[in-house]
Amino acid sequence: MKPTRAVLLVRISDDKAQDAKGVGRQEDDGRALAERLGWTITEVVVENDTSAYKRRKIKLPDGSAGLRTVRPGFRAVLDKLSSGECDGLLAYDLDRVARDPRDLEDLIDVVESRRPLIPVESVSGSLRLADDSGITMARVMVAVANKSSRDTARRVARKHEELAKEGKWNGGGFRGFGFDTKGHAVIEDEAKILREIGARILGDWDGWTVEQRKAIDPELGESLHSIAADLQRREIPTVTGAAWSGRSVSSAVSKPSVAGLRAHRGEVVSTAVWGAVIPVERWEQVCERLAMRAGDTDLTLQRWLNGVLRCSQCSHVLVGGHGNGGPRYWCARKGGGCGKIAVKASFVEDEVEQQVLGLLSKPRILQQLRSAADTETTTEARRELAEDEEQLKELSKMWARKEITFPEYKEARSIIDARVKESRALLTSRAPMVLRRLLAGDVKAGWGALVPADKREVVLALVPGYEVLPHDRSYGNKFNPARLVPMEWSKPAS
Repeated sequence: MKPTRAVLLVRISDDKAQDAKGVGRQEDDGRALAERLGWTITEVVVENDTSAYKRRKIKLPDGSAGLRTVRPGFRAVLDKLSSGECDGLLAYDLDRVARDPRDLEDLIDVVESRRPLIPVESVSGSLRLADDSGITMARVMVAVANKSSRDTARRVARKHEELAKEGKWNGGGFRGFGFDTKGHAVIEDEAKILREIGARILGDWDGWTVEQRKAIDPELGESLHSIAADLQRREIPTVTGAAWSGRSVSSAVSKPSVAGLRAHRGEVVSTAVWGAVIPVERWEQVCERLAMRAGDTDLTLQRWLNGVLRCSQCSHVLVGGHGNGGPRYWCARKGGGCGKIAVKASFVEDEVEQQVLGLLSKPRILQQLRSAADTETTTEARRELAEDEEQLKELSKMWARKEITFPEYKEARSIIDARVKESRALLTSRAPMVLRRLLAGDVKAGWGALVPADKREVVLALVPGYEVLPHDRSYGNKFNPARLVPMEWSKPAS
């Protein structure tokens, strides 16, 4: 019996022109086939600009997570065929219906769930599921199509990686604010806004009125929502035409491309071929200021372990911020980290505080620190360190000018590096002024009276930092102090 309620499925992966002409042509050819076969099409399901290969992590019906192609249209077709609402399927080609073996198997299950089998036809003749041989051939062809998609994805990924290393733009996607879509060239009018946003975040913008300047703490800068409201009031358009928000302000100014850097998979890999809108050092200050905030709440003075904790996976510094469970330290991807390590702020701060007070309660340690605080060696070490660091810079310039050979440069640098390491170890082991004040009285009471910034200075005077290990799930939600591994002076953080 010929279907009287057939569904026509049309799909195209990439509709760059956004005119749906690709699926339109498929629909014309599908209707022509239906007329030749004597089928009646009652519904057309369109999947425009939809991939049948790319998978995303989704939550499955049983509550677990899995990788699946996200195709609401295709799933709707299966539901219509399974329920009997539609009694046949037409498509242009097999690879328009499925390029993922799991999707094909779901279709086969639906087709074979009814007797006689649900009719399936395609314009190209590649999709036939009327018998075992047709089903076997479809499985083989989908496997081949899936491999082709994987090969293409691998080649494209490799090309994007190559372009990134060369500092070139790979195109595609929405353009970033401040740049056009051709070569990522700078749009000067928008670049001025980016520089303005950076200055307002850093608290040194010259566009504030006297009254506005008085109301803004230069150490905190202007809030993102305040900046967004002002840009909206001035009718400065965003890239998408949507209204400015604190999130879009932060996103616009924190992209590595703003500093003339080329990022790939969340990591800066090279200097970009386009110019920097904001100098790198200033851009890093903007990103650091943003990383210390949670929304419009500045966390600089609250998260006193900023700069003390390092990721055990990528050695990046953990920064304070707000997560789903409240304040935390994490290896932020926005700042160049891997995003794999996070720890609740209250847990790690309590543990470090306990370790510091335990260390300072030991008479032998107190005596050593007090002796270090009284010596004049620190001043001499600082002078020598500054001289050695300057000599390293000059040595690099000499090698760049080819005044010395690489073996000469390498040998000289190793000697100077050894002196630098010794000087830094000596300096970091010396008691800073805040620690001297702490040692002069009741250590525990003095610690409680310290502001967060001073607590951080005391910690760094005792240890160069802590490496944070991944969470051991066997501990459940409890904090395992063993996750904090004190770093050694002989192995300074890079």
